[in-house]
Amino acid sequence: MDTTTALPRSAPPAPSPRSARLEQAPATATAPDDSRVRRFWRGPAEDPSWARPALLGLLLATTLLYVWNLTSSGWANAFYSAAVQAGSQSWEAFLFGSSDAGNSITVDKPPAALWVMALSVRAFGLSSFSILLPEVVMGVATVGVVHATVKRHFGAAAGLLSGAVLALTPVAVLMFRFNNPDALLVLLMALGAWATLRSIEQGSPKWFAIVGVLIGLGFLTKALQVLLVVPAFGLAYLLFADTTLRRRVTGALLGSAAMVLSAGWWVALVELVPASMRPYIGGSQDNSFLSVTFGYNGLGRLSGDETGSVGGGNGWGQPGLTRMFSSAIGGQISWLIPSALILLAVGLYLRGRAPRTDPRRAAYVVWGGWLLVTGLTFSLMAGIFHEYYTVALAPAVAALVGMGATEAWEHRRHPVGSIALAAATAAAATWGFILLSRVDWVPWLRVAVLALGMASALLLLAITQLHRRWVPAVVATALVAALAGPAAYSLSTVASPHTGSIVTAGPASAGGRGPGGMPGVQAGGAPAGGAPTGRGGGPGGLLDTSTPDTAVVSALSANASRYTWVAAAIGSQNAAGLQLATNFPVMAIGGFNGSDPSPTLAQFQAWVQQGKIHYFAASSGGRGVGFGGPGGGGPGGLGGLGTGSQISTWVQESFTAVTIGGSTFYDLTQPAGAATSSTTSSTAATS
Repeated sequence: MDTTTALPRSAPPAPSPRSARLEQAPATATAPDDSRVRRFWRGPAEDPSWARPALLGLLLATTLLYVWNLTSSGWANAFYSAAVQAGSQSWEAFLFGSSDAGNSITVDKPPAALWVMALSVRAFGLSSFSILLPEVVMGVATVGVVHATVKRHFGAAAGLLSGAVLALTPVAVLMFRFNNPDALLVLLMALGAWATLRSIEQGSPKWFAIVGVLIGLGFLTKALQVLLVVPAFGLAYLLFADTTLRRRVTGALLGSAAMVLSAGWWVALVELVPASMRPYIGGSQDNSFLSVTFGYNGLGRLSGDETGSVGGGNGWGQPGLTRMFSSAIGGQISWLIPSALILLAVGLYLRGRAPRTDPRRAAYVVWGGWLLVTGLTFSLMAGIFHEYYTVALAPAVAALVGMGATEAWEHRRHPVGSIALAAATAAAATWGFILLSRVDWVPWLRVAVLALGMASALLLLAITQLHRRWVPAVVATALVAALAGPAAYSLSTVASPHTGSIVTAGPASAGGRGPGGMPGVQAGGAPAGGAPTGRGGGPGGLLDTSTPDTAVVSALSANASRYTWVAAAIGSQNAAGLQLATNFPVMAIGGFNGSDPSPTLAQFQAWVQQGKIHYFAASSGGRGVGFGGPGGGGPGGLGGLGTGSQISTWVQESFTAVTIGGSTFYDLTQPAGAATSSTTSSTAATS
């Protein structure tokens, strides 16, 4: 009986790969001339002949898309690039994730993502390319993992569609070319989904322990965010694993233990090492990683009660169920979310009478739970939220589209299947038209998307009545209508440089907004030769760094070996620009926001007395270091909540101001009155 004509709720479950392998015996031995290279290009014998070439083509196209124009973003987020540079110079900075090789303070995240980039810099030298290339590799790997995971139970076409959807998701294109921790986080979560489905298929507690290790590494990448996928993974394993209840519970406990151990060793190290023997924990108010994890970077993001953040969660967008579809966020991720939800519901319905261990139903729960839990959390959280966080939804959306479309296609002769295909296509086209209508950019594209989508949706309703020669054209038209919008946004994304702390995908007219409604920074670049540059951006250098004048670089680099830090500046972005330009440690007073109580005034005074710091960079008054006069920032500004204002006031009262390349610095080796109050840049450069 043709399975495409069977009633959907009585459709037989897809056989697991394990049982299929047990039932099949090889007909003939491998031919002597059948080399590994030929097997690589051909793929598994049970795959269609086009499957492996199509996969390799997808991965190659994704690589080319992600690499193109890569270094135009320069240092990208200089906050992390400076920490990568530090980790490439100091193993202590590498271990703790310090902002500088002098180990004054860490970044406000765990360091796993920095480890990958720092190793790349150690291998290839410091450059924009060596920092951003690992992100590209992780992006291509994520596409491959999603493809392999979906293909295992839904076939090669489903895997290929899922991989293509992920590769063309605008926010994924952005973040797999950017040096925030999100690229590694998404890869680890995708690997967790892959390992979860393997553990369910094999009923293996050992495989679920691997899931725990991957989640633990995700914690060391971006702390508690990785836990958003744990409910779906754990529930699917407990409900559907092909083993006894006792072994399922044992596996869940083993996975939990593996998660705690794989993340806990580093947490224990940070908490147990005396504070005097390690850098200050950035983002905390008490030098504790646990407090920054469960406060500023954890539960505070949900409640909006974020001690030490600028704005305290105000101005980050209105929480609500429609947040993922808003004007700021919709173009980043939501293109195919309506279709994914339709196909998730239909897929679960079609697997309704399958056995408990049905791997397809388990896959719907894993990916669907990922999408729903993470999407609802992002929608309702009251604290700091940026558009690029939504990259964490991309693998789930992509997998559900590939799985659900394939499931519906297999039941296309039944009304449930054909209606699902038509509804998913119409939803993608309609929502794509709305998203494209929100921006003043390529106006004909939205009309084409809507027209092609609606036409193909109508034809999908009658797909069984069409001559077979027209079926590929209808399917291709539906795919074009669904993917044209995100593909265009993705091409626009790779064509533009992206720098700073808040970045968005797509054309400039579709950019998201940061705190206080300020447009996200998407400026900067690198000149020929790959020397990254940037522009001042954001309040007081909070959101972006600036490129110091060559005279500033010369002055700070002079006799640099005498000092632990060639300069100190309030806020990590201010310090990062100087550090990356000079390749010498620069102290970030107060960490990212300038609001951390590190160092204390007494500590800073002691380091100055010991001759460890050469210059103090005057606050920029809102335009980035090197552009303004003295000042430490008042309440609500850089240094306003920490010790930066105290340090700035003491420096201004105690040391000589010098003008270097049009920027104001204080020479901490020249007490006030010991020299003229201002020197030329040439004099300062040789002091």
